[in-house]
Amino acid sequence: MYVVKSPLSDADLKTVSEALQGALADLVDLGLVAKQIHWNVVGPRFRSVHLQLDELVDTARTYSDTVAERASALGVSPDGRAATVAVGSGIDVTPEGWVDDTTAVQTIVDALGVMIARMRERITATGDPDPVSQDIFIQVTAELEKQHWMFQAGNG
Repeated sequence: MYVVKSPLSDADLKTVSEALQGALADLVDLGLVAKQIHWNVVGPRFRSVHLQLDELVDTARTYSDTVAERASALGVSPDGRAATVAVGSGIDVTPEGWVDDTTAVQTIVDALGVMIARMRERITATGDPDPVSQDIFIQVTAELEKQHWMFQAGNG
């Protein structure tokens, strides 16, 4: 059932909605992973990593909302439920318990690397069917690449 009628053809809508839903799952999971590590990071760089993780959580939450609202605007119901995110995210499982600062940063670097690759695929997939959604993926990717660089620099 579509409450909102999309301007896209059914085929284009399918491609774009899959890309948006995948991005939503990745972004929601990134926010959860970053917050989990934020609560459990320990080590000499605790404070700086702790604060940097909060910035990443804010980024993930902001863009997850942007992506979900784009899906809604196209008549697609976004699904950010835990079970959907768990199945749809490309991010590996987060370490359990306390995480030393170096491992914390590397975990985030790895998660961002996976997400950037997946976002770049979405940029390609949505170029023809929906340049508006593609533009969102470009913006998200640019921010994730910036965060990726900053976290990598933290581990030298």
